[in-house]
Amino acid sequence: MNIDGVHTGVVLDHIQAGKSMRIYELLGLGKLKCCVAIIQNADSEKYGKKDIIKVDGDIDLDFDILGYIDSNITVNIVREGKLEKKVHLDLPESLSNVIKCKNPRCITSIEQEIPHKFKLVNKEKKVYRCIYCDAEFTE
Repeated sequence: MNIDGVHTGVVLDHIQAGKSMRIYELLGLGKLKCCVAIIQNADSEKYGKKDIIKVDGDIDLDFDILGYIDSNITVNIVREGKLEKKVHLDLPESLSNVIKCKNPRCITSIEQEIPHKFKLVNKEKKVYRCIYCDAEFTE
């Protein structure tokens, strides 16, 4: 299979196999007017299988969303056909409107316009806590 390189844009590499469509949806990549390529289950020496997303256009990325979904993702920023910058992600300390509180008594369940905000409470287990009701969220 042959997917063209990116002239100016972003390549998200080392995505855990199967997670590229979630990234596609959360980042709203389907709304872009530029070319977006998703490669799923590509062979990887380091991970066995991986996904890759290539966006041939200048876009703003939410590194918190990417870090939450998979902190092993490498963000390659390409300008004029050359790698300009390589970013390695971490698990974000806080999230806003990425995950939703499942507590039916939480204010976010009653007041739909209130943003869902979470703070990281356990990095090893990837546990977040709602800032409004203290409900824990673990994937």
